Amino acid sequence: MPKLGVNIDHVATLREARKGREPDPLAAAVLCEAAGADGITVHLREDRRHIQERDVRVLREKISLPLNLEMAATPAMIQFAGDLLPHMATLVPERREELTTEGGLDVAGHLNDITAAVRSLRANKIEVSLFIEPDVQQIEASLKSGAQYVEFHTGAYANAFDSGMAWEQELIRLQNMSRLAQEKGLVVNMGHGLNYQNTRPVASIAGVYELNIGYSIVGRALMVGFEQAVREMLELIR
Repeated sequence: MPKLGVNIDHVATLREARKGREPDPLAAAVLCEAAGADGITVHLREDRRHIQERDVRVLREKISLPLNLEMAATPAMIQFAGDLLPHMATLVPERREELTTEGGLDVAGHLNDITAAVRSLRANKIEVSLFIEPDVQQIEASLKSGAQYVEFHTGAYANAFDSGMAWEQELIRLQNMSRLAQEKGLVVNMGHGLNYQNTRPVASIAGVYELNIGYSIVGRALMVGFEQAVREMLELIR
């Protein structure tokens, strides 16, 4: 049974709409913990569109759940992570114009740079995950980089499922690539676009360590409250 990491970026998205103090990502993280979540994920983007540096520092100090920092593989972010010491750093691609992370990190095409970033993070005893497409070439490159984890971008599966297309093919690809990555010694997480309708099949994939889910939980929380929204997702996963 996979663990559940809750991404609370969009709590900050709502706060930043008015540039005020509420809703507070820390309060959301506390409610996630009370509901039984296994970890908290935040993405500190270059444009600081939602989560701010102060949020990350407060979360690292105040919450007892493991903190997963999603970040670009830039010198500034690597230095920030080295100062913060999150439990895990997940390296992700990042473009200012995108609404959300579109696709996985091209580890194979930037292997030297990614390897250097992984080495720097691991030197600070930070576990490192690479957010990649479920693809043989990217898995092989991730292994070469020295990362301990990969997180498969599940966007193609989620888009197919939600649009009524042949999502079973995408699920089979996730299953096959997950098995390959695990055979090579990588720990496999998954995330992106997962919601209350499409998560159950992904949660059933053998050996997946953690699912990172954010947008759908935050949206559901507006209707039923944060604790209930997290509990409902945990029930689906279990």
